[in-house]
Amino acid sequence: MRNLDLGTLRALVAVADAGGVTRAAGFLHLTQSAVSMQLKRLEELLDVQLLDRTGRTIAFTAHGDQLLTYARRIVAMNDEAVMRLTAQQYAGTLRLGVPHDIVYPAIPQVLKQFNARFPATRITLESSHTHTLKEMFGKGECDMILTTETEVGAGGQTIARRPLHWIGAQGGAAWRQRPLSIAYGRLCTFRPLVVAALDHAGIAWQMLLEADNDSAIHATVSADMAVHTAIEGTAPRQLTQIDHGGELPDLPDQLINLYTAQGQLSEPAAALAAILTAQMGQK
Repeated sequence: MRNLDLGTLRALVAVADAGGVTRAAGFLHLTQSAVSMQLKRLEELLDVQLLDRTGRTIAFTAHGDQLLTYARRIVAMNDEAVMRLTAQQYAGTLRLGVPHDIVYPAIPQVLKQFNARFPATRITLESSHTHTLKEMFGKGECDMILTTETEVGAGGQTIARRPLHWIGAQGGAAWRQRPLSIAYGRLCTFRPLVVAALDHAGIAWQMLLEADNDSAIHATVSADMAVHTAIEGTAPRQLTQIDHGGELPDLPDQLINLYTAQGQLSEPAAALAAILTAQMGQK
């Protein structure tokens, strides 16, 4: 009698849910070669081909699809038994990625609500720029990410649409000066949109501060030395939306998009996605 190894079955399920070996490796905290080796061990044990490797993307053979059905059940039963016997409703870690500028005010409430429902599941929060988060998600280094974009990419869903506003110091006048001084992060997704809008409107501008630190940007803008932009409802308390009366160009609305792993989500992951959707839909 040949016995199936749980680790290899979990790798098979991860590849199916992640859509590839690279992302599955990130989810399993293994190297890509280790995941490939586990799949090869399964094929050698059963003496069947589970994956069609002739194309550029991984596809399951008929045998692979059949085994995947059993693998999901076996892995689920294993996890249920472990949770029951260790008196934990759920266990494990969810890695959530959120852009710097939309962490507040919603994300602390998201974490609080989730922790109250699933105290045995730990959330690690990764805060970075949208394009960095998408790269991490593509490598399996995040289980779920939010992004700020002007459109939604493949596999994502838009959970909120909000205006992008000019913000500056309380009672400030920097927005009236020409050339207009602006302050942005090097990788900020709003930066090219702002530059294009200013150029289109024929407004001279200068990059007064280019930094990776949001605190440095906010301090510069608070000192009324430059202006910045923020999605409605996310501006730091010390800054305010600029009532420019049309002297600055309109900016495109921003979509807050949610990306999750392919396949059926675990109950904690599905709950986290629902909480994010509800909280980010509020202004």
